[in-house]
Amino acid sequence: MAFPYYYIFLFLLLPSTSESKLTLDYYNKTCPGLSQIITQVVTEKQITTPTTAAAALRLFFHDCMVGGCDASILISSNSFTGETERDADINLSLPGDGLDVVTRIKTAVELECPGIVSCADILAVAARDLVTMVGGPYYNVRLGRKDSLTSKASEVEGHIATPNMSMTQIISMFESRSLSIQDLVALSGAHTIGFSHCDQFANRIFNFSNKSQYDPSLYPKFAQELQKLCANYTKDPTIAAFNDVMTPGKFDNMYYINLQRGLGLLASDQALLSDPRTKNYVDLYAANQTAFFNDFARSMEKVSVYQIKTGRKGEVRHKCDTFNTLNTN
Repeated sequence: MAFPYYYIFLFLLLPSTSESKLTLDYYNKTCPGLSQIITQVVTEKQITTPTTAAAALRLFFHDCMVGGCDASILISSNSFTGETERDADINLSLPGDGLDVVTRIKTAVELECPGIVSCADILAVAARDLVTMVGGPYYNVRLGRKDSLTSKASEVEGHIATPNMSMTQIISMFESRSLSIQDLVALSGAHTIGFSHCDQFANRIFNFSNKSQYDPSLYPKFAQELQKLCANYTKDPTIAAFNDVMTPGKFDNMYYINLQRGLGLLASDQALLSDPRTKNYVDLYAANQTAFFNDFARSMEKVSVYQIKTGRKGEVRHKCDTFNTLNTN
């Protein structure tokens, strides 16, 4: 007997099996002190190391864009695993503070409720709490993810946007993950905190063209200051600039205002303003921080459930940087 049309319609409205297993109160009975532990650790870490918020947010995003939010980015390479995601070229510059705060939380959580809370959930909540701590919006993080059983460096390339990708390539990458152009622009606002190394934007400030030493879309004084800052970047690859030169430690909408003023650091940042597909959202968020916060929160919720693992598709690691099968201690 055929299903009535309204049954089919209701079925299509149901969340996917994996997403439906995630709940806000997942650990309420098994690890009731989880929220307090995470809050305490991220607060202490952020106060002592103010770059932690940006580091954790970037780590979370790099994790989710490759195979889903499953903590695969946290696995260390060894003779058994081969090269893991952490050793992919684009991930070599990930700040260590993001990894460190997750390790600290996991250690504290294991003392309280061993073998219960996944590293994937810890990273998702830590990123949210740190964003909120530096002035950004609060958003719900549903819990119940499992940690990945694999992590391969070879699977990273082409799944994370690079500064010199075309906007068409970046849009396509996001759309393949059911993230819209609006999601792309809202999530790019994460660059309101953090920094980028000079090699990520050197082509914009040195020998840009036959007509100009620097990209003419840059505000001249800004370009000249970046040239001074990065003068020796080939000898010292650790030299970096803040993504948001105006309010680098505060999560706000200044990133978009900067783009309008020629103060965007990366080529992919400035392209958001020059591309007609993304420009209207840049202008909206520059004028309305509430709109940015609302859309960023909604987009982060979408990202956080992308290809998550539940049930037997994953595990709860004892240590975040090691698969359980390799952790015999």
